[in-house]
Formats: sequence, structure tokens, C-alpha cells
Amino acid sequence: MRRIGVDFSIATALIAAFGLCCAAGLYHAAAPIGLPVPLDPDEGWNAYLQASAISGGALYPPANGFLINNYPPLSFYLIGGLGSWLGDNIVAGRIVSLVSFLFLTAAIAACARAMDAQRTCATLGSLYFAAVLLLFSDYVAMNDPQLLGHAIQISGLYLLIRERRSAVTVFVAALLFVASVFVKHNLVALPLAALVWLFAYDRKAALRFGLAGAIFGALGLLAFRLTYGTSLLPFLASARSYSLGNIERRGLAALPWVSVPSAGSALLVYFAHTDKFAVFCVLYAVIALGASLFFLGGAGVDVNVLFDAAIALSLGAALVLERVAKLTIPALAAIVALYLVPLALTRWLMPGSEWLSPEFWTHPLGDEAQTARADIALLRDHPGPALCETLALCYWAGKRPAVDVFNLGEAFRTGARSDRELLNRIDRGDFAIIEFEEPPPFGLGDNVEKAVEKNYRVLRIGDDGIFLVPRKSG
Repeated sequence: MRRIGVDFSIATALIAAFGLCCAAGLYHAAAPIGLPVPLDPDEGWNAYLQASAISGGALYPPANGFLINNYPPLSFYLIGGLGSWLGDNIVAGRIVSLVSFLFLTAAIAACARAMDAQRTCATLGSLYFAAVLLLFSDYVAMNDPQLLGHAIQISGLYLLIRERRSAVTVFVAALLFVASVFVKHNLVALPLAALVWLFAYDRKAALRFGLAGAIFGALGLLAFRLTYGTSLLPFLASARSYSLGNIERRGLAALPWVSVPSAGSALLVYFAHTDKFAVFCVLYAVIALGASLFFLGGAGVDVNVLFDAAIALSLGAALVLERVAKLTIPALAAIVALYLVPLALTRWLMPGSEWLSPEFWTHPLGDEAQTARADIALLRDHPGPALCETLALCYWAGKRPAVDVFNLGEAFRTGARSDRELLNRIDRGDFAIIEFEEPPPFGLGDNVEKAVEKNYRVLRIGDDGIFLVPRKSG
């Protein structure tokens, strides 16, 4: 049988076809970067805090404020600086997210190559990661720091898995890992997997890595205290309800892309006694999936907590193709089909057929942009404070940040905060206009819902939600 080499027609055609599909998805994600379309409630939330970081405002508002920051600070300064130059923090964040995604995809292939995977297998593994994110999330080209954190972190991984690990490269890797956690605090799986793996195969490097990470982390926390006069940790531990039902529902939604590569990575256990990189991929996948399941129970937690698992399983896919399917081209094709068929079926069976229409590709989110522009104009037409659940709309309308509906709602729901002060403002009609993403029930609890219904009337219900104005406004 013919052996797999660097250049052969079947593998080249396979990569080309898979790459074209990913490129189409990437185009659809990147094309609306400049459009005023809210992709996620967090986009506007991040934009306001990015503006505060650059302007010297309250990046971490007081405990009795209506805007809550439960992220570490680094991304707000990085993206806010670019946003002040571009004139729009949301556009800046989307650009950073897109570049981070492209870098991360390429870095997965580079790491797989460093683990002795052939270029073909490494490329297929990285494309699998790209396909998963493009199909199952909207985080590519979205104003959120998750992909930026992963991009920083995988740079540290590349330094660690190379054969020649000097003290300098280990320290730089530790610094990158710590920096990534100060970008997004849920990035814990890869540092833990790297530390455990190093301890098994290079104990001196593990001690250097652990010590340097502890020192850099302590210095970061000290810098935060000196800058803001308080500890970072209480902000990160903001009130949030937790449910096992969330784990079940969100875990089932991830099965189409988790199940097959998890089974594939399990095959790497067979090579574990002789292959240290197989050990790393299995270890990383187990830790990432375990951490993801824990995080998924939190209210409001999104698919981004599964990105570590996506990276781990994509690296594992590259090694599976290299270690298991390298004997013949038919074996490679069969393994690749096992990975890709669930993705294709999921896309085909997804509700709605918008992606089959020409407008989906020629004018991505064009209709949504028209709706958003009308909503932004409506907000501008009502001078004064505005309460927006979709904070991006208020941001583009030039409104000051007023209420973080999700985080404040969680604080009310868990009993961490009283809703009395917000109720007083609603009773007084302080908000010139209110926008919620959905009709009642609203996300701020029954008391707020009753106060809104008593003191506000519906002005408009549209695709971006429901808009209300004070009853006394006529």
C-alpha cells in the first residue's frame, strides 16, 4: 500500500476542501466586523469597560454600582487602546478576536508539528479546531477576550513542548501563561496540564515553570492591588447561580464535536508508554473537559469555556492521524471522515436554512444591521439615561453605561445584592428608555419586572427586543 508523504493528491484535495469550507465560515464571521450588529450581550459590556480603562474611569465600579466587572484587567487596556485609535471599541475587539483566532489556528498546527506530526496531519487538526469554533460558536470576530487569551497561552505551550527548553524559554512561557490568565481567568486547563506533564518528563523545567508562574502571578495580583486599592479575586468571584441542568443541556449541545475526537484521543493512551506527546494530549483533553463541565454549570456561561477542550482535542486529532492512521491513505481518509461527518450532519440539521440563501453570503447580517441602526436611532431620540440589556446598542447610541442586566440579575437572584435602589430609579422614571432582549420575564427578577410594567409602557417590540419608555412621557 502507498505510504503517506508530504505531498499526495488525496490528502491535498482533502485539506483543500476542508480549508475552503472553513474559509467560507471565516468570511461570514469576519465580513460584519464593521457593522453595528450586536453579536453577543458581552460586546457592549466589554466596550464600556475598555473605554473606562483608557479614559481613567472606574474599570472596577463600586460594589453598589449597577455595572459589574468580573474579568481581569489586561484585555481592557489592550483592546481599549486600539479602540481609542479606531474610534470604536467593539470593532477593535472584533479585529483582535479575528487575528487571535487565525494565530491560534496556525499555532495549533505548529504545536502539532513540534509533536512530530506530519504537516498534513497537523493542518487537518488545526482545521478541525477552526471548523468547531466557526460552526458551534459566534466568538470568532466578536468583542470578547477569550480567543486573545488562548492565543497568548498557546505561544507559551509552543515554547514548552520543544525539545530544547532553556531556563529563559521556561520563564517566558510562564509569563505568557500568567498574562493569559490576566486576560481571561477561566484559562486554567492548559497551565495545569503543562505543569503536570513537565513534572513527569522534565522535573527541573517543571519546578522552574511552577515557581516562575507563582512569582509572576503574585506580582500581577500585587500590581492590581497597588493600582486599584483592592484585591482582584473578589471581583472574579461575582455572584452566579449554578445548575446541573446547565451542564447537561450545554454538554449535549457539544457532543457532535466532542464525542469522536474524545474517542480518538483515547486511542493515544495506547501509545502513552512510549510517546510523551500522546500523554500530553490525553492529559490536556481530560483536564480541559473536566474544567469545561464544571464551568458549564454556571448561569450565563457560554461555549467559550469549551475552547480549551477544542484545542486539546484538535491537537489529539493531529496525533491520532499521525500515530494511528499513517499506514495507508485509505486509513487516513476513514479517520478524517469519522471526524468530519458529525460536523457536516450537524450543520445540515441545524434549525433554519439561512446559510443556503445567497444573501447569507453576499450580505452577512445585512438585515440585522438595518434593524440595529433603527434601534440605535431610537435610543438616541430619547435623551437621558438608558437601560440596555444589549449594551452594544447603548454604546453605539452614545449612552453612558447604566445597568449590567445579567450580572446584576444574578446578584439579585442569589441574594448578594438588594434590588431596592434600582427599583427606586425605575419608580422615578429615571431611565429615558429601557431595552430588554426579550419580552417579560426580564432578567432582573420579578420585583423589577413589576416595577417596569407599572412605570413604563411598551414603545416598540422588534428583532432586538422590547423598548419601553416612562408612562409619564405621554
